[in-house]
Amino acid sequence: MNAAERERFLADPHVAILSVTAEEGRAPLSVPVWYLYEPGGEISFVTGQDSRKMELIRKAGRLSLTVQNEQLPYGYVFVEGAVTTIEQAHPEERRALAERYLGAEDAALYLESTSEIAHTMVVVRVRPEHWLSRDYAKQ
Repeated sequence: MNAAERERFLADPHVAILSVTAEEGRAPLSVPVWYLYEPGGEISFVTGQDSRKMELIRKAGRLSLTVQNEQLPYGYVFVEGAVTTIEQAHPEERRALAERYLGAEDAALYLESTSEIAHTMVVVRVRPEHWLSRDYAKQ
């Protein structure tokens, strides 16, 4: 994929696999996450401030995300970058993220069901630096 194609692909609503360096002697932590991205911008996702994932992200200061097409034609985008911001997740960001993946009605239910832990959620922003991508439809 060229730069514009990979950025459009990343902007589509895929579930990303986030990977971050773990402790010595352990494999990297790799977990699925919902994320937001607009071409040319930063990637953002929301997670618990006290999670193992967040502990490792703070320590490493960088991470990678992989998104893929699970249907033919297959394709993927891998992006690695530095964490630029970690801050309290705003309700609007949580809503935008939930609506992207669940639609408005189910997002409202999700947000209501997680309202008691909303204050423990942070948004992480990542500046894309290194990319790998493949569009198997082109082969």
